[in-house]
Amino acid sequence: MDSMNNPFSLSGKRILVTGASSGIGRTTAIECSRMGACLVLTGRNEERLQETLESLTGINHQILPADLTDADSTANLVERVGQLEGVVLCAGQGSVIPMKLATRQRIAPAFDVNYFAPVELVRLLLKKKCLKDGASLVFVASIGGINAFTIGNGVYGASKAALNSTMKFFALELAPKKIRCNSVCPGMVNTGMITGGAVSEEQHKADMVTYPLKRYGEPEDIAYGIIYLLSDASSWVTGHSLVIDGGVTI
Repeated sequence: MDSMNNPFSLSGKRILVTGASSGIGRTTAIECSRMGACLVLTGRNEERLQETLESLTGINHQILPADLTDADSTANLVERVGQLEGVVLCAGQGSVIPMKLATRQRIAPAFDVNYFAPVELVRLLLKKKCLKDGASLVFVASIGGINAFTIGNGVYGASKAALNSTMKFFALELAPKKIRCNSVCPGMVNTGMITGGAVSEEQHKADMVTYPLKRYGEPEDIAYGIIYLLSDASSWVTGHSLVIDGGVTI
């Protein structure tokens, strides 16, 4: 099936991917390039962004390193990014804190990365008219705080729940411009975010058994859902939270 007859094709679409230096962001960028998209990659680590760039299919991709928690860095990114048909807001930070220890100071870093940074980026992209009419925004949220509630996950879950809710308000306000806003809500995915942290490998294996499909997700599982939401195949979908979780929330 050629791209002209494939509604899932991203050919001709220029897409910004945040958090593109690793994990879901990197894999999403790679898979989008295979579907014909022209990628703009951003993240804090220029060396790792370059590694992602070298893994892409096609030409005319670029990297624009930025720290989205820094106002000047974000503004500079928006000034340089140009016109976009799609944005994937993938940058995120894990946080395992019991709620009784969740002081405002300890809550702030997760909210800065997971909520305030992507919302401010979208606001500036709109202000600078970087988003073409008909563009698609995809927010990477989580089942945490939305469909699943686990001990120690309250701060992370709250930040992602806030992001998921804000997505719906963007969807409503931007509908007159045919700009669609959706989210993906993954369960546990095999990325660096879940390895080497407070949870042991044995605990992960025990948790995996609770998933009906008996495995955690792979970054590709999430990337394919994102591609659907970026593509014309989802042209009548907005304000939707796509749960991709191996069935764990049922």
